[in-house]
Order: sequence, then structure tokens, then C-alpha cells
Amino acid sequence: MGFPVPIGLRLNQAARAVSRAFDEALAEAGGSLPVWLVLLNLKIRKPGTQRDLAKEIGISEATLTHHLNGMDADGLITRKREATNRRIQVVALTEKGDEAFQRLRAASVAFDAKLRTGLDDADVANLAAVLTRLSANVAPAASDLLRPGLPDAR
Repeated sequence: MGFPVPIGLRLNQAARAVSRAFDEALAEAGGSLPVWLVLLNLKIRKPGTQRDLAKEIGISEATLTHHLNGMDADGLITRKREATNRRIQVVALTEKGDEAFQRLRAASVAFDAKLRTGLDDADVANLAAVLTRLSANVAPAASDLLRPGLPDAR
């Protein structure tokens, strides 16, 4: 009798497979995950500061700047200094950026439909609950965050 495959390993394998497939779907539509996340966030926040975008996407400002440089060169976005604080750059979609957003949105929606194949609403809700529970199971307790040597969560 073999050992059962640990949940964490199965989750990691599934996450990698889904991530690779999503990256491929976005690439076929002419984009990438970082570009999609920037476009999506700009569509929601129109326009937004680089700092806010980095925070929402969950990457460093330096990494975001790298992506924005490419997107600016491709004509997908514009960046302008805020008049009242020249250190702040406001990022906005161009018409070409909006077209890219629409293409990547269609690819994302099609990919989501593919992922949902064979799943009903109850399955999707159960999966969301299980993933939330798994995340909570490994998240540091609030009291752990306040221990000496760890960042203060306040």
C-alpha cells in the first residue's frame, strides 16, 4: 500500500498546470499575466498610480516599472507625472491598451469556462471554500504576527 499524495503536493501540481495553461492562453491572445493584471487593474481604477497598481497586483514597484516600460513602449499605457506631486506617476490605458484588455479578457473568460468544464455551481462553491480553508490553515495566526521579530500587522 502506497502513501497518499499530500494535499499540498496535489495543490502545487494543479496550480502549476493551471498557471502554465493560463500563461499559454494569454500568450496566444498577445499578452502575459503581468500585462493582463495591469490592464485589468487600470480598467477598474482608471487611471491609477504606479504605487497603487503595484499594491493591487502584489508586486514590487520596481518589477511593475519594468512591465510598465514595455507596455508604454508597446503603446498600451501612458504615464504622466501628477501635477501636485511630481514623484507620483499616474498610469492610464490607451486605445491600444483597451483593445489588448478586450482580447485578454476574452482569453481569460474562455480559460475560466474551460476550467469549469464538468463542474456545477456547487462544485465551484465547494472548491472556493476548500481553497479558502487551505489558505487559512497555513496563514500565520494574528497573535503570531505580533510576536517579537515578526512584522507588526497593525
